[in-house]
Amino acid sequence: MVLLRLTVLTTLLASALGYTAQTCPSNIPESQRRDCHPEHGSTESSCAAKGCMWCEASYQGPPWCFYDESFAANTPAPGSCDNSLCPSCIPEYQRQDCHPEHGSTEGSCAARGCVWCPASTPGTPWCFFDSNVVVPGGGNNNGGGGQHTHGVYTCSAVNSVIPESQRVDCHPEHGSNQHSCEQKGCFWCPASYDGPPWCFYNQTGGPDTGGLAGNNGVCPTDITEENRIDCYPGGGATQGNCEALGCIWCESSVPNTPWCFYNGTFDDVGGEETYRVDCSPEGLNPIKCADRGCVMGAASLPGVPRCYFPPDRGYQAVGAPQDLPNGLLFSLKRVGGNAMFGGEVDPLAFLVEYQSDSRIHFKFYDPNDNRFEVPLDIGTPAKPLNKALYNFTWTNDPTFTFNITRTDTGATLFDTSMGGLVMEDQFLQIATKLPSAKVYGFGEHEHKSYQHDMSYQTWGMYSRDQPPAYKGNLYGVHPFYMNVEDDDNAHGVLILNSAAQDVTLTPAPALIYRTIGGVLDLYMFLGPTPENVVQQYTEAIGRPFMPPYWSLGFQLSRYGYNSLATVSDTIDRIRAYDIPHDVQFGDIDYMDEQMDFTYDPVTYAGYPDYIRRLRNDHGMHFVTILDPCITTERSNYRPYDLGQQMGIWINESDGRTPALGKVWPPGASVFPDYTSPYCHDYWITLCKEFFSVLPYDGLWIDMNEPANFGTGSIVGCDQNNINQPPFLPKIWGDLADKTLCPDFKTYIGNMYDTHSLFGWAQSPPTFQAVQEASGKRAFVVSRSTFPGSGKYAAHWLGDNYSQWSNLKNSIVGMLEFSLFGIPYSGADICGFNGDANYEQCNRWMQLGAFYPFARNHNGLGYREQDPGAWDAEFARISREVLLVRYTLNPYLYLLFHQAHTEGSTVVRPLLHEFVNDKETHTIDRQFLWGPALLFSPVLDEGMTSVDAYFPKARWYDYYTGAEISPSQQMTYVTLNAPSDYIPIHVRGGYVIPTQEPARTTTVSRTLPMGLIIALGDAQSHMARGTLFWDDGDSIDTYANGNYFQMEFVADENGLQTLVHSDGYRGIDSLTFGTIRVFGLSSVSSIMINGFPHSSFTFDPTTKELQITSINVGVKDLQSIAWA
Repeated sequence: MVLLRLTVLTTLLASALGYTAQTCPSNIPESQRRDCHPEHGSTESSCAAKGCMWCEASYQGPPWCFYDESFAANTPAPGSCDNSLCPSCIPEYQRQDCHPEHGSTEGSCAARGCVWCPASTPGTPWCFFDSNVVVPGGGNNNGGGGQHTHGVYTCSAVNSVIPESQRVDCHPEHGSNQHSCEQKGCFWCPASYDGPPWCFYNQTGGPDTGGLAGNNGVCPTDITEENRIDCYPGGGATQGNCEALGCIWCESSVPNTPWCFYNGTFDDVGGEETYRVDCSPEGLNPIKCADRGCVMGAASLPGVPRCYFPPDRGYQAVGAPQDLPNGLLFSLKRVGGNAMFGGEVDPLAFLVEYQSDSRIHFKFYDPNDNRFEVPLDIGTPAKPLNKALYNFTWTNDPTFTFNITRTDTGATLFDTSMGGLVMEDQFLQIATKLPSAKVYGFGEHEHKSYQHDMSYQTWGMYSRDQPPAYKGNLYGVHPFYMNVEDDDNAHGVLILNSAAQDVTLTPAPALIYRTIGGVLDLYMFLGPTPENVVQQYTEAIGRPFMPPYWSLGFQLSRYGYNSLATVSDTIDRIRAYDIPHDVQFGDIDYMDEQMDFTYDPVTYAGYPDYIRRLRNDHGMHFVTILDPCITTERSNYRPYDLGQQMGIWINESDGRTPALGKVWPPGASVFPDYTSPYCHDYWITLCKEFFSVLPYDGLWIDMNEPANFGTGSIVGCDQNNINQPPFLPKIWGDLADKTLCPDFKTYIGNMYDTHSLFGWAQSPPTFQAVQEASGKRAFVVSRSTFPGSGKYAAHWLGDNYSQWSNLKNSIVGMLEFSLFGIPYSGADICGFNGDANYEQCNRWMQLGAFYPFARNHNGLGYREQDPGAWDAEFARISREVLLVRYTLNPYLYLLFHQAHTEGSTVVRPLLHEFVNDKETHTIDRQFLWGPALLFSPVLDEGMTSVDAYFPKARWYDYYTGAEISPSQQMTYVTLNAPSDYIPIHVRGGYVIPTQEPARTTTVSRTLPMGLIIALGDAQSHMARGTLFWDDGDSIDTYANGNYFQMEFVADENGLQTLVHSDGYRGIDSLTFGTIRVFGLSSVSSIMINGFPHSSFTFDPTTKELQITSINVGVKDLQSIAWA
């Protein structure tokens, strides 16, 4: 029966689709398509109804429904005189807006005598003037400055008395038209320029009605205009919708005075406004506010809720809590008010667990119903509870609230006394006061700053196929934040929930968290340093994976090579410039009809052999893309046939019928359910089989939000409270937008709860597949992530844009993913969407060279932007900055080892190292590698200098060894940064392992090692460092003891070494070549292992010592003395 229905739906889909990207008859390039259906929800039928062309696109971005004048019979274009949809011949770009205010409709447009035609270009008016078109029932529409006749007046006469600049708006609410304007006794004359109102009073000073217009000229209240409280602050009020809210409608001529206002002044509201918790989060409605038992009040600050929870609304503890071995269990009952959206959880259980000295867990859940909980295995703390860094206290007056305070300082870290606790079936909310406004985290978004704006900013979290855009919820979900307290201690909180959710940050400071499913499950990590917070967090969710060494090299990709010949030519030109290049990616254009586990036998003929030559002849590696969408349209297609046999698809709400969507492959696609253990077997089997065809080194898993080009499925979604919940968090679109229906079934629950876990669930079997297929360390890059993803996958910051703002914001994204426990991250260098320009791409190559994930990636149809595509100078600059990266890769590898074993960050903000310097708390234009390397890139167009902040420490110029003056510590210093230069500084007190660079890491790993010794403070001059080395790609080398580790300690007299582990035999072939020492006052002699060494130089200006031609085995170096 399942197969029969699938066949029927597939047949219907095939007959409904217009054209695939390959069969599209239009000659219009995809990049030049004009959207014929800019509103959401286009389908082929709705497109055809508009007379437009429907063709799929071969890449994300171009519309599928678009105008094509060459197919005039089918695709009438606006502005063409034979266009049955638009009688006007005026081109879109020449339209003059006839209805500039909000609320235009076809009817209101016609009432003005204007033409109504939908536009294909965003920003183009749909209601516009055309004197050559007679509009039935309308007036003359000859534009803004003409002789408009209105029975008793003409606009030219009015304009001679009341200049446009002196008009007083008579209709400030949305939806004005000539009829409604003249009903008010006002003039209606279109303005000749943007700004002046079209509906205005017949005098420059406004009416003399005293604001009593409306309601037959009588205002039924004695509330003065200055005391009115806006009842419709979002705009768009009319008398009807105002009074439907129980509010008063009275017009006013006084600017910024609401016409729709509350029937009261709310003078006596009490309490601190910024601690209010919004009781109308879906939009203000005074009637609902009252029904819920909430309070209406005035607000003096923007964003302050006018409807909010009273102090006696929430839960109360019933009796004393139950004592547990390391915690408490409370039983709570609901008190006060009515339900928000229905389905109250009553009674409610509250569990508190003291899990370790630095971790406390607390959870609200339904004791009578097993609601969905995220199946993330939270790791057991390494150390048992001994002396907790926190105290937990609670009160029951007037409702149940609790506090978590820091033991040593008394700082309150979590305080629910502001109220607002709600636990309903589809609405869960918790609010807490915060110890400071310094909040970091929550994602995935494109935040403009690392430290959050606390001015009532709300961030939605629900995985979405969404290129980086401010306020948009992007590919992953990370409900984790870090808060730096006023005394510079730090703590972090994980809210473990995977349903659609949002968080509002308020200036109190406070946060209000809302979700629509699951339970309220929270973990707090006490730090007290920012690095401690991340270490404790990754101990809970899983330590990051250890990347293979080759993945630290430069990587190249693009969507749209379209042939193996282009791939080969691109690699050859990079090689001709001798630019480092370790990894080549394959995007979906290598596939046969964009189907997983295939390659195009024509355009990519010989692809497997070419990949083998890259590896064998040039020491390079290859990563290929896979999408989680399997076409149903091709016979004898093993991925589909095997999936059918194993029954591993996401199903419709009946739990049996495979869900169908439309993604890249032909026809309808089904989606593997990675939450199923059977799907793990399916996916691993196919990946291993594909390895025997295409010998990849890593896998890139894309589109795994999961993305769907339609809404819900090819037949839409059922109408129910799962697909259309009563409350929708502040996310873009609805729950099914660009994905699957929420009521579809996975192995562990509805997509309503598991949607944002899709990429997280796909990563472990992909990681396992790469290891089993290659027998080597896995490398997986995932677009969608969730807490715990870093254990198995890297992440890139999505389909960004070739814009300077994206260049700058990429640092914020990189810092945030370090906080989220995914240290291997980076943005597409030079941008994915749009054409990069020379200066921007050059600066992006300099910044991107120091992303952990250093990949230049580009979209289909845009200009080539790889470092060999510009000119010889661009290639030189890219080569030199990448050689710096390769020189420093041994240090980067050490940082990843520490992240893998200790949970430390790799890229980190300055505040992680200098948290007591409050200036560092907002710095996000610079970043550190570990504690020791500071990068200060140019991020703005046209700049050849950068203002860099130097915290209190010794800092040395990486290139020259020259020390920054002590007087410049804790100040911003303007650094020269010409077009071929990125400022890099080494922090005193550290020893950094290096290696001579080469074009690939395969070669560089065989070359001599080195050290940069940056002496520390003026008293001890002490510097320390570590070298961690293994074969770079074997599995679990650290756990198995197959590694070499050496510690370095240096001071003003010399260097000492100590080998801690000698478990890797490959170290025997490596020697030291050059060692650089910064911070000495003078040097006249060198001794290595007790023997004189004459090959050295000392620069008396920069104070850099260079010891060269050392030629001593790495493991054999015991000491170096200088005097």
